[in-house]
Order: sequence, then structure tokens, then C-alpha cells
Amino acid sequence: MKMAGDDAALLIAAAPERMRNADAAWPYRQDSDFHYLAGFPETDAVLALLPGRKHGEVVLFCRERDAERERWHGEITGTERAVADFGMDDAFPIDDIDDILPGMIEGRARVYCHFGREPAFDAQLMGWMRRLRQLRGGGVAPKEFVALGHLLHDLRLYKSRDELRLMRTAAAVAAEAHLAAMRTALPGRYEYEVEAEILHTIRRHGAVPSFPPIVAGGARACTMHYTANRAPLADGELLLIDAGAEVDCYASDISRTFPVGGRYSREQRALYEVVLTAQLAAIDEVRPGNPFDAAHHVAIRVIAEGLCALGLLDGDADSAIAEGSYKRFFPSKTGHWLGLDVHDVGDYRIDGEPRLLEPGMVVTVEPGIYVPPDETGVPERWRGIGIRIEDDVAVTRDGHEVLSAGVPKDPGEIEALLAGR
Repeated sequence: MKMAGDDAALLIAAAPERMRNADAAWPYRQDSDFHYLAGFPETDAVLALLPGRKHGEVVLFCRERDAERERWHGEITGTERAVADFGMDDAFPIDDIDDILPGMIEGRARVYCHFGREPAFDAQLMGWMRRLRQLRGGGVAPKEFVALGHLLHDLRLYKSRDELRLMRTAAAVAAEAHLAAMRTALPGRYEYEVEAEILHTIRRHGAVPSFPPIVAGGARACTMHYTANRAPLADGELLLIDAGAEVDCYASDISRTFPVGGRYSREQRALYEVVLTAQLAAIDEVRPGNPFDAAHHVAIRVIAEGLCALGLLDGDADSAIAEGSYKRFFPSKTGHWLGLDVHDVGDYRIDGEPRLLEPGMVVTVEPGIYVPPDETGVPERWRGIGIRIEDDVAVTRDGHEVLSAGVPKDPGEIEALLAGR
């Protein structure tokens, strides 16, 4: 509110209920920005931040208690508990918002909101503007809509101590899920059986998946966002798992690649060592004052050198980087912001330059090598190998903290773990 100024209003709507099909809804998940500001877990709500308002600056419109509705769908917080339990200055029934909110924003110069995100709320907001403009005397409606993300998303980029605590928990839950998956992934089983073990472990801790898990065996790991998870697992193949947990809306995101049969082949291990070396070098670049993309550039260098040394690329690493030929096998970026969203909000560049890392930021570091099964000009023994290693890394005052260190990634440690299945 201080950033917006006393002549502004900030409005944000809760996420609507999403229907899966017919009258069956998807499990409800609150809008990340609404959760960040209010912590309120229900739909049919609007948060109004009104700087300088004498009768309370933080106002929530939400559903009232309704015994008949609660009989079918569970307890509703209601306006009284919205104040008592969630720290609101005031709360009103959502059914009365059209009568109350226009008066609250009357005379303010601008409204910060997510215009364009939810058509139904956009239409309601425009209705309030029309009502204010039609008042006798005119000129009382805010003159400007401003994107709320310009203020809010920069705040979300810096995690507080409590947010980091939640993210450590989310990473620990996901780490346990990955370990359970490694023990389950035996030749002859199906990818969905491994996925089931991941989901069981996450839910057993009261968490939810932060995204649909990727469980990709063999050449399917070369599909970056493979989610079918239907194929059988074969001895001699690698299994790439990309899965995370969400705790109180805060996400983790971890990837590991391991041999279904328990031991890496010579080619698999050679490529795995390149990816691991690149990832460790990239993690070393996650520290205050370094550009966000420093980790990516280091990973490119290590992977280009490794691919040239193994003969998958011609020439040397300098030419592979200059020509971009390394992208045949490393087409992705090395990481992204992490927080309330898996691909979290926040600018990656400021005034055209890569953003500098600061304490409280959290990133993923996830280099990979993917050799498609139909890749021409590559000996057959390399084809169909896809490897990704991903960790969640928080920037600290003097370096970094790997939040997801609970899952082994050293190939020897992985083989030892698999030998004990």
C-alpha cells in the first residue's frame, strides 16, 4: 500500500472454482497473489487494500456462513472469522460488494488490479467504474488501471524466513517422494506405478503435487514435458523423474535420472557425469551479486565441453557455443524462479540486463542433455538418452542453500541406493 500511494486502491479476486467436467470441480487452489496477501483459502472473495482509509485499509468481501451450503460443502469462514482469524480490518458479505465497494474506491486516482486475468471479475470492475461515472457531478471514478503485478511480483521474489521454512518442508516432502520412486521403479513396472508412489508419499504428508509429475523412461525422457506416464519400464533404460510437492501453496521442483536396472551403462554414465558436473558448477554461481543467467552460461560451457569430448559435437566448445550447436542436446534454460508458483513470478531482466541475485530469492538449477532417439549423425549407442538433474537453491547472505539436498545425485550413491531395493 505504501508503494501504491494513498490515492490508489488495490483490488484482487480469489481464484474461481474450476470445473473438471459436468458438475465435478477440480481440487480448489487459491490464486497465488491472493494467498500471498491474505492467506484466505476460499473462493468467492475479493480483497481490497485501501491506503489511508480511516475505517480500515484491509477489507475482505467473502461468503457468509450458510448452514445448508455447509451441510453439503463444508464449513465457510464467514465475515466475523475473516477479521478474527485472518487479520482483516473489516469484512463484508460478497453478495453486498456491488453496493459497498464502489463507494470505497470513489475519488481514488487509480486502481491496481490483474485486469485481463479473470473475465468475470473484469466485467464486475467495469460495472463499478460505470456506476461511479454516472453519479451526479461525475469525475469520481478512478482514471487509471495499473497492473498489480508491477508492485506485487517484485515483493514475492524475496522470500521471508517463514516462506523459506515452508519451501524447505516442500523440498523435504518431494525428496522423500523421489526416494520412494527410486525404490519402486523396477523393470517390468509401469511409469504410472512410480507416479502413484510419488503421489502417495506427497499426500501422506498432507501436501499436494506442485505440478503433474513427469515419469519418463528411456527415450521418453527426451520429451521435455512428458506427462503420459503410461509406458512400461525396461532394464537398461534410464528413468527421469521431475516432481515436486506444494505445502501451504509453496512449491518444490526436483529432477533426478537413474537406471531402472540399478546400474548406469557406460554411455549413460558418461552423459550423466557431464550433466552433474554442469549442475554443480551452475549451483556455485548462485550467490548474491551474480547475474541470474550466470548459472546458465556456466552450464552451457561445461555441457558443450563434455559433448565435444564425447564426440557428440564436432569441433571445440567455443565453436559449439558460438554456433549454438549445443542446443541440439541442451535446448532448455538452466533454471527459473521458484516460490508460490513452480515457475514463479519476477523479472529476469532489469533495464535489459540480467537481474542480479539477492538474498531471499529461490531458483531451480536444472541442466540436462537430451539425445532424441531419431537424432542423425550420432552413434546409436547415444540415442534415446535423456538426463536432467534439478535442485531448488535459495540465495543466502554469503552464498546459497540447496533446499533439495535430500535426494542423492552422485551416480555411485544412486547405484548403492538402488542395490538395496
